[in-house]
Amino acid sequence: MKKLIALLVVALMAFPSAVFAKDIKLPSPEKKGGKPLMECLAKRKTFRRFSPKMLPPQVLSNLLWAAWGINRPDGKRTAPSALNKQDISLYVVMHSGVYVYDAKANKLVQKKSDDLRQFCGAQEFHKTVPLIFVYVSDLSKFGKGGHAHAKFYAAVDTGLISQNVYLFAASNDLATVVCGWLDRNQLAKKLDLPKNVRVVLSQPVGYPRL
Repeated sequence: MKKLIALLVVALMAFPSAVFAKDIKLPSPEKKGGKPLMECLAKRKTFRRFSPKMLPPQVLSNLLWAAWGINRPDGKRTAPSALNKQDISLYVVMHSGVYVYDAKANKLVQKKSDDLRQFCGAQEFHKTVPLIFVYVSDLSKFGKGGHAHAKFYAAVDTGLISQNVYLFAASNDLATVVCGWLDRNQLAKKLDLPKNVRVVLSQPVGYPRL
């Protein structure tokens, strides 16, 4: 029996760490509170100096809901999308792995256990910021309107979500910046994205390092 257990341990250790992938169940988002809208607009800014401090689960849940959560019984979101196609998947890249936000189940579904933050942008802070949103668009949802047509709407939809993140950051004294300087093809390969799915932008979020 001891030999069998030892063999099982060795066999499990030989598998990739993704075998042990764990989803993150989020607390229910708090939908009240925060600073008034006009104050958030006055405070909204880009900030590129991040503390390595992780966001608490409640703050993370609130942030995700504000960015791209469901705010109506019919499944519509906190940000609009072209033709309500909801083409954007919100990837969350952290030191513990890569996750996709499941708004309906209110959880982060782990896709990879690798730390891919360094591939989410060219700036040095990408390696240490506690979390990075990666906006990924399924261009096939726009049908036969043409690739340029789909890319345009994907960019618009990403901009709408990222502005929600900026306003949430202003309301909660967080730092954020939208980043377009990244190798999209390389990151898409790292994320195992199919051909019709495109990386649009990344957006690091964290506490400011003053």
